[in-house]
Amino acid sequence: MNKTALITGATSGIGQATAIMLAKLNYNIIITGRRKERLAEFSDEIKSQFNVKVLSLNFDIRNREETKSQVENLPVEWQSIDILVNNAGLASGLDFIHEGDIDDWEKMIDTNVKGLLYISRAIMPGMVGRKSGHIVNISSIAGKETYFKGNVYCATKHAVDSITKAMRIDMLPHGIRVTSISPGMVDTEFSEVRLGSKEAASTVYNGLTPLYAQDIAEAIEFAVTRPSHVTINDMLIMPTNQANSSHTHRE
Repeated sequence: MNKTALITGATSGIGQATAIMLAKLNYNIIITGRRKERLAEFSDEIKSQFNVKVLSLNFDIRNREETKSQVENLPVEWQSIDILVNNAGLASGLDFIHEGDIDDWEKMIDTNVKGLLYISRAIMPGMVGRKSGHIVNISSIAGKETYFKGNVYCATKHAVDSITKAMRIDMLPHGIRVTSISPGMVDTEFSEVRLGSKEAASTVYNGLTPLYAQDIAEAIEFAVTRPSHVTINDMLIMPTNQANSSHTHRE
């Protein structure tokens, strides 16, 4: 019987690549996201390529009651979730903190911190009851360092880093593994969302080769396929052209 993985923010980028990777490993896949048409198209794509079941859930993890309801009302055959990939997240704006847009701040806090907590709180009790499971939180180099004009976004990813450490402590008696994956620059829709246009986003990677969604999916694959006595606690993954959050080499 196939195991089940739930991936948040699965309509593009790292979430989409991760769902495909886990389908290749014969996991039945629950994909979540706010874009209903994309979810439907991606669900059909997975089903056509792999011999696995797919369930798509169209909701916003920022909505606490909706998130809780979606998990509580999963069909019986989907309730035992073996892997939770907390991928949904975003950056909004790139301002000095004293000029920051508070709507941007709330969007990041609600998605990156509260949304991660809402979905995790709904799923973790089942893992605890079964004494098995693996939680993978997608963090960022921004969770390790604070960079120029990163202020609130970096704060949310530092929170993810701290929450991951807390999960690891609290899940320890129950045999549940918790992994943090922290990428540097990844060429996804991330910069387009943050900067507001494809044109602005295209300049972010000028002169260097960034990471790609597939690179992060492969890191997740490594983590989730280790023997049960092995946990990959933390992976920090950078493009070769990036030393840290503020130093890059461009040709």
